[in-house]
This record gives sequence, C-alpha cells and structure tokens, in this order.
Amino acid sequence: MSKRNYSSFFSFLVFVFTVFQSSAQKKSKIADESNLRVTPKLVVGIVVDQMRYDYLTRFYKDFGDEGFKRMVEEGFNCKNNHFNYAPTSTGPGHTSVYTGTTPATHGIIGNNWYDKEQDIDVYCASDESYSSVGTATDAGKMSPHRMMSTTITDELRLHTQFRGKTIAIALKDRGAVLPGGHTANAAYWFHGADEGKWISSSYYMKALPKWVNDFNSSGAAQSYKKPWNTLRDIATYTESGTDNNTYEGLFETETTPTFPHSIPNLLDKTRDFELIKATPYGNSITTDFAIEALKNENLGKDDITDFLAISFSSTDYVGHKYGVNSKEIQDTYLRLDEDLARLFKALDKNVGEGEYTLFLTADHGAIEVPSYLKDVKIPAGHVDYDTTKAKFSEFLKYKYGTEDIVKNFSNLQFFLDHKIIKNLDLNLKDVQEEIAKEFLGYDYVDRVYTGYQMWQYQYTSGIPYILQNGYSQKRSGDVLLVLKPGTISYPMTGSTHGSPQVYDTHTPLLFYGKGIKKGNTVERTEIPDIAPTVAALLGISFPSGTTGKPIAAVLQ
Repeated sequence: MSKRNYSSFFSFLVFVFTVFQSSAQKKSKIADESNLRVTPKLVVGIVVDQMRYDYLTRFYKDFGDEGFKRMVEEGFNCKNNHFNYAPTSTGPGHTSVYTGTTPATHGIIGNNWYDKEQDIDVYCASDESYSSVGTATDAGKMSPHRMMSTTITDELRLHTQFRGKTIAIALKDRGAVLPGGHTANAAYWFHGADEGKWISSSYYMKALPKWVNDFNSSGAAQSYKKPWNTLRDIATYTESGTDNNTYEGLFETETTPTFPHSIPNLLDKTRDFELIKATPYGNSITTDFAIEALKNENLGKDDITDFLAISFSSTDYVGHKYGVNSKEIQDTYLRLDEDLARLFKALDKNVGEGEYTLFLTADHGAIEVPSYLKDVKIPAGHVDYDTTKAKFSEFLKYKYGTEDIVKNFSNLQFFLDHKIIKNLDLNLKDVQEEIAKEFLGYDYVDRVYTGYQMWQYQYTSGIPYILQNGYSQKRSGDVLLVLKPGTISYPMTGSTHGSPQVYDTHTPLLFYGKGIKKGNTVERTEIPDIAPTVAALLGISFPSGTTGKPIAAVLQ
C-alpha cells in the first residue's frame, strides 16, 4: 500500500471512529437523560365524571379492543385507587387530580360553598372580573382564582418556559377550568341552553380561535340532537337492571324511563342543546372537539411536551338521572369506549404511537339508588330535611334562644355565627359539640365531627382522615355530618355522590403510553398520587401543594 493510500485509509478509520464515538456518546447522553425523565410529546389527562371502578370490570367483556381494554392490557391498572377526602364531587375531584393534594390544601371544598369571609355562596370556578368569550350570556365568566395550589399543567408550563401548551376541554366549565390550572393557553366548555357552542373566558383569550368558531358553525351540536337508542341489542345488556323500573328519572314529556329516548326537545333543531349533556352524545361531541383541538393547536408536534386535559361529563348527567344499575349507564359506557378508541386513533396519527403518555381516572364514584337497595334488603334511605329543619329549629331556640347562631348549611356542614356566639358569652367549642351531639340523635346520621376536632387532631385512617383531608381551615364549617352508609340527600330516583363512603371513593386509575410499565397493582393508591407520578415521569416540579406520592410501580 502506498503512503498516499495508507494515509487515506488511516484518515477513513479516524473518521469512522470519530463518528462511532460521537454516536455512542450521544446515545450515552440520551440513556443518561432517560434515567432523569421521560419526554413524551404530549400528556393526555382524562377524567370520567362519576365513574365507579366496577364499571371497568362490569362492562369489560362488551368493550372493544381499542378503548378501555387497550389501556388495561397495554398500560398499568391501579385497582385499589381511592379519593382520600370528602366531599367527593366534581370541582374538588378535578382539582385534586391535577394539584396532587386535597381540599384542605387546594381550597376547592365543593362545587359550591358558603364563603364565611364574604358571607355569600360561591361557585368553585365563577369569577365576575372576567367576561364570556363566545356567548353573550354569563356562562363564560370563569377562572381558577379560587384554587390555591398550582397544577401539574401549571408546572409543565413553568418548566418549559411557557413553550409547552396546555388545552383543557369539558362539557362542564369546572371540568375544564380547574384541570387547566392558572396558566392554561385555553380552557373550553360547552354552553348548551339554546346555543350549543363551545365557549371560554376572557381569562384565557379575547376571542375564540377560528377553528373553534368553525366547529361551532359546523352543525356538530345539531347532529347530536337525535333519538338515543341502545348501541347494541338491549337484550345483551345483562349487566344492568330492567329497563322499566321506578328507580330512574324521566326526561320531560316521557312517561317511562325506557329506550328509545326520543323526546321532542331532544329532536328540536333550534333549542334545548342542554339535553345533549344528559345523553352519551355529550361525550361524543367532547371527543370531536378534543380531536379538533389536537390538530388545530398542533399539540405534540415538537419535542416540547404539551398537555391535553379532557373531562367526559355526560357519564355524570346520565348517572344522576338513571342510576348506577341502569341500562342507560351501560350504554353510555359502551359508547364512551368507542369515543376513547376514536381519540386514541387520533393520538396515534397526529402525535405518534409511543410518543404520548396518558392517564384516565374519575372525579368521584356513585351510590346505587337507595330505593333499589332497600328493595333488595340492603340498608339504605333518604334524608327528610323538612322534618330535620323543624326539629333542629326547636333545639336551637330552646338551647340558645335564637336560630341565628347558625349562618349556613352546605356540603353537610354547619357554619356558625361566631360573633353571635361571642355576644351570647358562649364557648365555640362547646357550641360545636352540643350541636354535634344533637345530630347524633337523628336516625339518618352515622357520625358527627366538629371543626375543633379537625383543627386539633391528626387523623391517619378511616372516615375522620377522609373528612380532615377535605377540611380547609379558612373555608370549611363548624360541624360536619356523615350520613349512614347507603343514605343520601337526593330525589328518590337516580344516583348521586359526595360522601366519604367507599362507593364514592373507589374509582379507576389507568396509565398508558411512553414511560409507563405494563401491569397492575392492588396496593392502595390515592387521587393526589396522580400529579406527582406524572411530575416524576416528566422530571418536573411537583405542584406547589402536593401531598400525594409518586406511584413507583407505574413508572418504567
């Protein structure tokens, strides 16, 4: 070999070695970084409103392969997942999922509550300082200003120097505003009424983007104003009770709660879009809109992680009207399974299979209809507040000479007038205990706790632990009632929620996608664990009020 050829060959070897070494170093750096964090292009958070865990198992054989089953069989299933606070309702539920903490810290103690500092009733997402966007009504006057902690969506925005997008979507305003956090690029919710539009708040934007206006003008909402019949042969819905029974509510003009539901207002093409929410079609239009957001907002199109928060709310409306054991609830979940499959297909196409991380959970569970439970000889009942009010009024007059000592009753909590108590030269702790003892004598009450107990003691298990996690010192009341299991304050038909009982706390928690192990656990997990698990996956700061812990078994 000539010197010239040898020199060329040697130079080639040096070049190959350099390229190989550079490639190896790059791979090594990537490997090292993967020990720190996972970088999906998109995180998708899904909250299904009023989903009990056993809906997953009860309807499983009837689900398709690309919806719930895809998450269970290819992702991670936390089988023993619970809310660790009460009240279990939509506002606190969504907030706790995204803040990684409980109402005791994030301050959203209900959907509505009595504000004892302002002496008014407030709604968790309302904010008169902002105006509606997309409607002339007040339906858009919303913001997350009552939420006192950051969210996982906030922390992702901060971590990416606000280059990562957050878009939040739900039929309910609170199902979008609270998950979106304080820094969302946009939160959208469905204004039914006579409009059938997706709207927002001036907190986020001055005007709706063109794609939202285009969607609102497309006739999508009108297309869902159609009869609701079962997706499949109703005879195959053997996991549910009879179609015609006394435990279910009625749409206006209906005489029986049976399929098909084709009431005139649902079919009217120019008004009453609100009714869509109480059918599975509300979830379908949510899916349609979420897919449009995915495409038009270019979510997951670069290496900076974005976040899409979706809440499916129709499951709650249907559950409230028809109950846990209804064929309507079964049909709603079979249709939701198909909507999830559509969503996952869109994610695969627009973001890339294996390039996104997803979790699915609920904001609370639900109770079986108490009248049904009673008929099958299970202890249950309804609260008669008219009788209670008269009896309690007599007690207050006899004991204190006035009813004014109680200012408000909301979320099963009594708020006392501390000024009147002081003027009567009474001790607040004593008054709390006297009222608590009075209610222990009421048949429908299981137990009672006082604000003093919530302040002074540290509970670590059971009902008092759950109540204390839901107790905000600045916002909660003086006396807390716990109804007997199976007992609710609600109409005689349909299901509800809100209690610290297991039927309201046990909800699904599924993880799927990039950075997620395949498997399951029966170890207890709690709702506040979700946000720190996602934060640990992404390698970002935990939300500011986090009290939950990362679920180690979930992460690769």
